[in-house]
Order: sequence, then structure tokens, then C-alpha cells
Amino acid sequence: MTREAALGLLQQYNKEPFHIRHGLTVEGVMRFFARELGYGEQEDFWGLVGLLHDLDFELYPEAHCIKGQEMMREAGLPEEMIRAAASHGYGLTVDIVPEQEMEKVLYACDELTGLIGAAAKMRPSKSVQDMEPKSVKKKFKSAGFAAGCSREVIANGAKMLGWELDELIARTLEAMKACEAGVDEQMHALGLE
Repeated sequence: MTREAALGLLQQYNKEPFHIRHGLTVEGVMRFFARELGYGEQEDFWGLVGLLHDLDFELYPEAHCIKGQEMMREAGLPEEMIRAAASHGYGLTVDIVPEQEMEKVLYACDELTGLIGAAAKMRPSKSVQDMEPKSVKKKFKSAGFAAGCSREVIANGAKMLGWELDELIARTLEAMKACEAGVDEQMHALGLE
């Protein structure tokens, strides 16, 4: 599937700008990590999994990562991509264990990008560019802040990767800084600011 077709598929099932932005952000973060972790030749695959990982969330939040598998099969996506996207719901809605490094990165970063994004919205700049890892850690420790972002999933994701939580936060923040301008441009181009 081309990137354009994947974006069209995301927009077919997601109308809320928040969900589109999240998909674009996770795509950018996954592409960043593909390059950083030595999987540059798989960057497009990592990116498409990131873009489509929440395909079903807006319409079927109770069946998240379950309905998405059906939707992706209907779209003709390969089983490897379907499994990778569904694995980020491990322990929540599915029992698909993140095994590949890419699946572990998605599992670890998905919730964390939401937490970092929520923290960025509270800043005068509305951006991650001037954010430090310690600010994210402070928000992470505040259970009432972005309460929908599971701290347990983030911490478990860091463990899966063999990283300290601080390293996961710092690297994910760096990834979001690297892709933020591109995400903003795409949102503008889609008329979804």
C-alpha cells in the first residue's frame, strides 16, 4: 500500500483532527526510530504501521485492535502489518505480544506520544521544540494529567525495549521534535488544523 492510500484509509475511518494528527505523529516517530535503530530499509513499513495503528479507534474504541485487523484485511494489507499494528493493544484488547523491535517501539511510544502531545498543548509555544525530558517526566508522574495515557503501558514498553523510562522519554521527545513540522504541514494541507 502506498503512503497516500494509507492516509486515505485513515481518513476513511477517522474524521476527528485529533486522531489524524495522532496517526501522523506516530508515523513520524516510527520512521525516526526505524532510521535510529538501524532499520532504515524498513522505514516505510514502520511508518505505515504507525500511521494506521489506531485505524479502528474512533469508530470502535471498545474493540480497538480487534476491528482494526478486520478493516486492514478488507483493505488488502499484509498480515505482517496487521499483526504489528494490533500488537500495540497487547494486554488491553488483544493477546498479540509485541515481539519484533518495531512492535515494541510502537507499543512503548503510542501512549507516550499522546502524553507528550498533551503537555505540548499546555505550553505557550504549543510545541515540543522547547520541551525538555524532565518536563515530560513531571507530567508522567502526575496521574491526573492526560489520564487516558497509560503510564503502565509506557513503563512496560520501556522494559520490553530494555530501555530505562528516562531514555524512552528522551528518545521519543527527540523523535517528535524531528517530525513536528512535517505533521503540522500535513494537517494544514488536509485542512485539519
